[in-house]
Amino acid sequence: MELEILFEDEHYIAVNKPAGMMVHRSSLAKDETVVFALQVLRDQIGQKVHPVHRIDRPTSGLLWFAKSREAVAPMQLHYVNHSIEKYYLAIVRGYTKSAEALVDHPLKKHLTKELQEAQTAYKSLARVEIPVQSSPMHQTSRYSLIRAFPHTGRMHQIRRHMAHERNYIIGDTTHGDNRQNRFFRSHFDRPQMLLHAWNCKFAHPYTQQPIEVHASLPQYYEKLFREFGWNESELGIHIGEGKSI
Repeated sequence: MELEILFEDEHYIAVNKPAGMMVHRSSLAKDETVVFALQVLRDQIGQKVHPVHRIDRPTSGLLWFAKSREAVAPMQLHYVNHSIEKYYLAIVRGYTKSAEALVDHPLKKHLTKELQEAQTAYKSLARVEIPVQSSPMHQTSRYSLIRAFPHTGRMHQIRRHMAHERNYIIGDTTHGDNRQNRFFRSHFDRPQMLLHAWNCKFAHPYTQQPIEVHASLPQYYEKLFREFGWNESELGIHIGEGKSI
């Protein structure tokens, strides 16, 4: 397989990672047949690459690599200094409380359980109510398409913040609503987590030129948008040839 290349120059390369693919080998990958984005891209372009950041295995979308070890740190400074704008798209359960909001809710660090400051801004882009019963208490089902902007970079931050808002991301088996996940699998044949790293903006670490890159949504979103009556052109979103593994 090959990854869709979204940006490339002498220092950096960005790809559109499929849902289900890990960024690199880790202790979580017990199966020797598991493929990794780092390995696939290395073989695809014929040179070593170095991950600049990570996105969760079930998250699809924009992923950056450096072409040299020396190029990693200048790019990572953008993440440390919050000078990179990163936007995600997600389909969540229910209608959001506000059209736009900032979730300012501290999150526990994974190992130490220490509370860390965390903020995520979101905007509701579209919503739908369908005449399908997804639980015994509700005769209809409501969903929203949101754009999320994490101001901080905590583990599973967007997933945990949307769970805090009770707008669980569809397909999130760790922080989500498993009843809704089962409903989506059976009714829409969609087992994937519907969270996508969509867009980023920053100044190139070497040239200082403004960079903006978009990662198109995987193809399986097309059926959902059609069923929900959402027009991707009107929303300024492109659905491409993304694959899930």
